[in-house]
Amino acid sequence: MAAERNLLKDANREGRIFADRLVVTLVIFAVMLGLIVVRYYHLQIVDHAIYATQSDQNRLQTQPLPPRRGLIRDRAGRLIAENEPSFVLSVVVERTGGLDEIIERLQQIIELSDDDVAAFQRRRPSTRPYAPVPLKFRISEDERARIAVNSHELPGVEIEAQLIRSYPLADLFAHAIGYVGRINERELQTLPEGPYEGTFHIGKTGIEKYYETALLGQVGVQTVETDARGRIMRLVEKTPPVPGKDLTLNLDADLQLAAAQALQGQRGAVVAIDPRDGGVLALYSSPSFDPNSFVNGISFKEYAELRDSPDVPLFNRALQGQYPPGSTVKPAIGLAGLHMGLVTPQSKVADPGWYTIPGDDRRYRDWVLRIRGRGHADKVDLHMAIAESCDVYFYDLARNMTVDRMHDFLQHFNLGARTGVDTINERPGVLPSSEWKLQNRGRPWYPGETLSVGIGQGYMLATPMQLALMTSVLANRGYAYKPSLVAEVDGVVPETKRLQLPDIEPSHWQAIIEGMEAVVHERSGTAHAMAKGLQYRVASKTGTAQVIGIAQDEEYDEEEIAERHRNHGLFIAFAPIEAPTIALAVIVENGGGSSAAVPVARAVLDAWLANPDKGVMRNVGVASNG
Repeated sequence: MAAERNLLKDANREGRIFADRLVVTLVIFAVMLGLIVVRYYHLQIVDHAIYATQSDQNRLQTQPLPPRRGLIRDRAGRLIAENEPSFVLSVVVERTGGLDEIIERLQQIIELSDDDVAAFQRRRPSTRPYAPVPLKFRISEDERARIAVNSHELPGVEIEAQLIRSYPLADLFAHAIGYVGRINERELQTLPEGPYEGTFHIGKTGIEKYYETALLGQVGVQTVETDARGRIMRLVEKTPPVPGKDLTLNLDADLQLAAAQALQGQRGAVVAIDPRDGGVLALYSSPSFDPNSFVNGISFKEYAELRDSPDVPLFNRALQGQYPPGSTVKPAIGLAGLHMGLVTPQSKVADPGWYTIPGDDRRYRDWVLRIRGRGHADKVDLHMAIAESCDVYFYDLARNMTVDRMHDFLQHFNLGARTGVDTINERPGVLPSSEWKLQNRGRPWYPGETLSVGIGQGYMLATPMQLALMTSVLANRGYAYKPSLVAEVDGVVPETKRLQLPDIEPSHWQAIIEGMEAVVHERSGTAHAMAKGLQYRVASKTGTAQVIGIAQDEEYDEEEIAERHRNHGLFIAFAPIEAPTIALAVIVENGGGSSAAVPVARAVLDAWLANPDKGVMRNVGVASNG
């Protein structure tokens, strides 16, 4: 049996098989080792630069450093727009492993509204990969603590410290300064990417939008080393951001407050200008709103309340409200009559309390008729016509002047055109002419319409800003400067433009100013009640603008008319007469007449002239328009 088993075992054959297997194994090993060597050669020698760069990109991250937005101060240095430190909850989507689960978990930990989530989803498409997408602004200390405790369950969730815009004086400067808000999807499509890296807000209205480029600053950048979980290990390189430029305004917080308090509970606006340099001292529209509500996104409910309010608090009446100027334009029209030789200071017009155009039986009434039952006097001259606001005098002057000659003269006061003040959404008003009516209404001009324009009614419309500029021209007796809200940009005074009327006889200016002075300082003046306790001399003009038409055989009964159909009250003034430092315009919507606007103007004038330091003029760079 043993011999038989030995015959079955072939040692030589087994040795050959083993040798063959060993050779095959060695060949396979050699081939694999060769492949590894070749691959290693390519990785370490040929493709070293490529893979080294990819490795660094996984380990090193470049992060934008948003700049500090420029501060805004009033002329006395009081902060109007500042930046407050705040914490922002952000999510790096690529690191979450499951975005829906992370958001659901966050909603269990902190208060996270559907609006927050919806806004987050809108921001995602415009955010580069591995960049944090803001989910909620202004995280509280309690919320930060709760997120920190649960951070192990929240991969990709970050809390970043940022500066958020704040308006410490809230509604006092809302219409003048405007506000910033979150960059929306439409803006993202048009904004250049670089300057807004890491920035979530942009100027939406007012100065914030007009001076956006200056206020924004320049974005910085830093390179950091991170671990596998995205946590920053060390700072590799940093280029700091350049802060936005700070703005100093001509606006005065004391005047803004005086205007706000005087207009409390009324719809209207105040614009005050320093006639010596065009600096806008006050620009207030009532009612106002809190711009802080818009910075991080106003709720639908809160916005609906503002949007649907019958008082329209979001409407900037100072720049966008277009009103019939009423009798406030009479000094300019009287000046035109003197300049054209149509009247002299001594010329008189019969005033029975109404006026008729030759060949027309219609009577154009004077406002005083329903009070006295007659006109201002048997004969009225220019001085009385301005002081007592005699419509009949200006009906006659307008008819002799014609609407086109009125148009040509009044446009020198910048009526019918935007003033160019350094903000947005200013409206131009309307300075009608026969050509204007033909182009805009498709109908010829009628003589009766000329009479309406002569007392600032009819098609004629002006903004409070335009009326304030017109008043500045009167205060300076023939020139004014383009209005400017901003006095300095990082200490640099912007150049302004000088507006110049044609040469007019000094005696003509004197006649107009004396008539405006009589409005307050003569017993028969329409604003004589303002003279009580007055410590300075003021030149002014009252105005009343009709909201609804009154038939020829009807009387205006304020008590019988709905509040929003009552006449607007207007008032323009400059002071002190001998050396004016302030010119203003006031509108009180549906106030019934100018008596509603006079106390508002008095409050603002007193606030400015009671403090001698207020009258100090800033240096101004001037470019004349010839």
